[in-house]
Amino acid sequence: MKIALISFHSFSNPGGVKNHILGLYRQFKKMGIETKIIAPRRNRQEDYGKDVILLGTSFPMNFVGSGSDFNINFNPFAISRTLKKEKFDVLHFHNFGFPSIMQFFGSPVAAQALNILTFHSDTEGSKFLTRFPTLLYLLNRVCQHNIDGIIGVAPLNLKIFKRYQGPKTVIPNGIDLERFNPRIPRLKKFSDSRINILFVGRLEKRKGLIYLLRAYRILERSFSNLRLIIVGEGRLRARAEGYVRKNGLREVYFEGEKPDQELASYYNSCDIFCAPSIFGESFGIILLEAMACGKPIVAFANNGYKEFLKDKKSGILAENRDFRDLAEKIKGLIESPKMRKDMGRQGLEEVKEYAWQKVARRVLDFYETCRKSKAERFS
Repeated sequence: MKIALISFHSFSNPGGVKNHILGLYRQFKKMGIETKIIAPRRNRQEDYGKDVILLGTSFPMNFVGSGSDFNINFNPFAISRTLKKEKFDVLHFHNFGFPSIMQFFGSPVAAQALNILTFHSDTEGSKFLTRFPTLLYLLNRVCQHNIDGIIGVAPLNLKIFKRYQGPKTVIPNGIDLERFNPRIPRLKKFSDSRINILFVGRLEKRKGLIYLLRAYRILERSFSNLRLIIVGEGRLRARAEGYVRKNGLREVYFEGEKPDQELASYYNSCDIFCAPSIFGESFGIILLEAMACGKPIVAFANNGYKEFLKDKKSGILAENRDFRDLAEKIKGLIESPKMRKDMGRQGLEEVKEYAWQKVARRVLDFYETCRKSKAERFS
């Protein structure tokens, strides 16, 4: 079997979809499955090695409070030429990228492969597609004619595919427990008596950093031993730094974007991990990363985080967009080292179910289900 994992998001920027694709790719390779990644190019300097095929062009755009991509292949014949050369058995698409995905479907070679879609986006949170029911109808029609099976990383991802009649299932994001675990050393510069609160994510509206800064301002009035560590880059960094200066917040560190191999050290350096995203999160790989490092989580109750944390003891939810409630939830953990330790221990147990070994096997099983379904339709 030869698999193509197809991204419509540029690999030049960090993101959950990129991390998901790379995790699945690495696990498939460990299992001896020939796998390549197809992603759009954003600049000429990009080079990710022989297993990443740069196909098409990505233009950055801001879409409902988040960085996104507009993708197009200026030479649509390049798609058929690539697919014909590689002879993939499975084309596994991750999210939709218009018009690029329609150019893939226009290739006669694509029709010969098994076409799978993993949908990562929380459309309810963005309120975009739900305002235009015609778009939802067309999306389902496109999938019905071109996709052999749909995966949602969470149940809410499948809600917009009610009209799709093929196989559907929920398979969550995965985590590499060799890359993220408590044994990875802490950062010396943050290893002191202060209580470290960590944020990881792009500095954009939907990630909600401003709410965490407002909560931190409240907490500083009661505690003198706090530190806020911010890992990530984005268009709102200058505004966030301006808020810190204007309000005289102490011990706030903007660390910028960090490569994957350094992230675990940041998680292991914190006492509390905070994920204040206000919408657009269907799952949240950062939650898995924090759990794998044994850290307690405080998050906003957006649609995705509510679904993910509802049966778990490793995280606490604050009322969405309510920075005062966020501060109150963090305060409880600051005051209780035992609670932090207990929640971290729970996270280490809960995260085992999301190890890539288990998740990748479920994906392969779904491929087989879809293959049988496709064979029955054309028999």
